[in-house]
Amino acid sequence: MFADNEQRYEMRRDCQEIFPGLLLGPFQASKSLEKLKELGVTHVDAKEAFSVKPRFPDQLHYLVLDVEDNEEQNLIRAKAFIDGALESGGRVLVHCNGGISLSPSFVIMYVMERFQLVWDDALQMVQNKRYCISPNNGFITQIKEYESIYKAQQAIQSASPTASVPRSAQARRKREEDDEDEEESDTRRRPEPTEMQADVEMT
Repeated sequence: MFADNEQRYEMRRDCQEIFPGLLLGPFQASKSLEKLKELGVTHVDAKEAFSVKPRFPDQLHYLVLDVEDNEEQNLIRAKAFIDGALESGGRVLVHCNGGISLSPSFVIMYVMERFQLVWDDALQMVQNKRYCISPNNGFITQIKEYESIYKAQQAIQSASPTASVPRSAQARRKREEDDEDEEESDTRRRPEPTEMQADVEMT
């Protein structure tokens, strides 16, 4: 049991893969370029700009976020950074100083939206991979609030008329509108009959 606890404690210094391509850990995990290359890391999302600086900017892609900045804007930037890295086949390490509270909170919000989870399921998913995370009460509040925000955004998108109309129906409607425009245009171009033409037609 003590050996298991010691092993778990040592894991705090390493990063863990939360899902394929996304790793979470402490600043310590970002200090060795050799180790990062072994893990296949191509992008690093670092929190706490005042104390965490890019170490290998010529080798890796970095996003450094200042915790003093707007939290929602930080999350938007982090999400775009992670999405871009994963879509390009890269692997991202997200870290703060200790990898216990701040960076795990960002990752929890990210996986919550990505996999459409409720906040406590997202927390459990991340904690199952990195057991030592412990977001503080302030971050837990933000995580819960973000669940409401992303679900509201999803509801708006699903209620959008464009989103609810099948593509085939949209295409058919477009063709009908084009046909109506052509008929109206033909009507405007068709000349009025002259008096002579009218007399000929009457005879």
